[in-house]
Amino acid sequence: MRLVPFAIALTLACAASAAQALPAWAHDGRTATIPVREASGDVAAMVTTAFLPPGPGPFPVVVFSHGRSGVAQQRARLDVGVSRVQLQYWLAKGVAVVAPVRPGYGISSGGDVEAHGGRRDGDGRCTLLPDFRKTADAATLAIAATVQWLRAQPWADAKHVLLVGQSVGGLATVAAGAQSLPGVVGIINFAGGAGGDPQRWPGLSCDPDQLTRLYAGYGRATRVPSLWLYAANDQFWGPEEPRAWHAAFALGHSATTFVQAPAVADGDGHGLANHEPALWAPAVEQFLARVAFIPAR
Repeated sequence: MRLVPFAIALTLACAASAAQALPAWAHDGRTATIPVREASGDVAAMVTTAFLPPGPGPFPVVVFSHGRSGVAQQRARLDVGVSRVQLQYWLAKGVAVVAPVRPGYGISSGGDVEAHGGRRDGDGRCTLLPDFRKTADAATLAIAATVQWLRAQPWADAKHVLLVGQSVGGLATVAAGAQSLPGVVGIINFAGGAGGDPQRWPGLSCDPDQLTRLYAGYGRATRVPSLWLYAANDQFWGPEEPRAWHAAFALGHSATTFVQAPAVADGDGHGLANHEPALWAPAVEQFLARVAFIPAR
């Protein structure tokens, strides 16, 4: 373990001040630090914000997994791991939201353990193939640590946990859902994938067939229901690859639903989760009823 006591104390001090660095809409969050043992054996300190609805609890919990930027400066600026739209939607339902900022992002410690190493040439061809499993595995360690941490929180109903993720966080959510983590009753994947570059190669993921194989493996291991949500104008993956990924996953015979929302009007189809809930909430409502995520009180 390379995280020495001084480093732990320093990270805790940073975490204590993290709430003051959050945007105004997130100031009511409770900041905590969760240790994450990485594949290397190092232990990273993951800054996490928990948002609780009114009432005594315990509350069902959404663990929300953020996306990824390939730009180091953007990863460093990540302050809270959930959007305002998602946060308000879940809190209005009486659901607590836990938003970890994974190792290598924001003020969480650790290096860029999610880097997949892929490279493209000027024509968009993958000249160095990415390792998307490495990306998913690293992010899944953070999700598993968060679910374990929840079991010790008196405000959390640790038997009703929903994993929700966006982009690389969606891929990680599917990967974590295949691990049968205790208390997880379902997964929602918003625009999950990896290897996209919408500025230079819109709609073209690097090595999408690798993702098809990866999702197929997760499908064979998954036992909880899942909902996959993609917009028709997702600039990272395009309209067809997500269908192929889900079809491969569905061969595992878990209860799973794919929904392709209409094209988002402003062109930001990849950011579906952060747009008006009318675009995705009807499908989510049906899914929540099916998995009985919100217990009757």
